[in-house]
Amino acid sequence: MEVKNKKLILGIVFDAIGMLSFTIPFVGEFSDVIWAPVSGFLMTRMYRSKLGRIAGIISFAEEFFPFSDFIPSFTLVWGYYYLIKKNTD
Repeated sequence: MEVKNKKLILGIVFDAIGMLSFTIPFVGEFSDVIWAPVSGFLMTRMYRSKLGRIAGIISFAEEFFPFSDFIPSFTLVWGYYYLIKKNTD
């Protein structure tokens, strides 16, 4: 399997994990305190460039702040990286 496809699958899985906090209203938002730094770290490892560092900060903030974790940041960054910038790896 291509790296591109692996990153897409991982990104969808990571976005799903981030959205799990919606399954337990209000209480689930506290789980984001744990997931936010993990999310930021994973983003920087998936995209090792300036984009990865910026996306890691955005992913951390998106998961950390309440009610904003519905944004599929990993999938959006994948789309930007592979479809808009047309990177290949």
